[in-house]
Amino acid sequence: MKIDVKDIQVRYQETDMMGVVYHANYLVWFEIGRTSLIESFGFDYKDMEDAGVVSPVTDVQVSFRSPVRYGDKVAVKTWIQAYTGVKTTYAYEVVHEDGTVAVTGTSDHVIVRKEDFRPTSLRKAFPAWHAVYKEAAGQH
Repeated sequence: MKIDVKDIQVRYQETDMMGVVYHANYLVWFEIGRTSLIESFGFDYKDMEDAGVVSPVTDVQVSFRSPVRYGDKVAVKTWIQAYTGVKTTYAYEVVHEDGTVAVTGTSDHVIVRKEDFRPTSLRKAFPAWHAVYKEAAGQH
């Protein structure tokens, strides 16, 4: 299983009045991790969009375990947890420098045509992505 690791330096504007990272910012970090994972495979969301295909989020799950504060350095670990050819489940861990897990989560994404949001198959639209995703999800 390929796990991509993206370092994050917590910025002041990402925190709330309690001095911890505002919960919605983890979704932004998940997106940073997901994009980094895709790029590590040699692909780019823009190429998909230019071909008239998008990958909207259909579900997000987030569990908060340990606070992250301004000035902390964390890493977002991202991998493909499941893949069906149409739906991909990405998994995430936000981890402190000492290895403490701060946040875990998943996000589900489907592949649809931009023009009408009808589901399409990654296998048909982007065979190279499909092959890499199958392998990353442990399917052979």
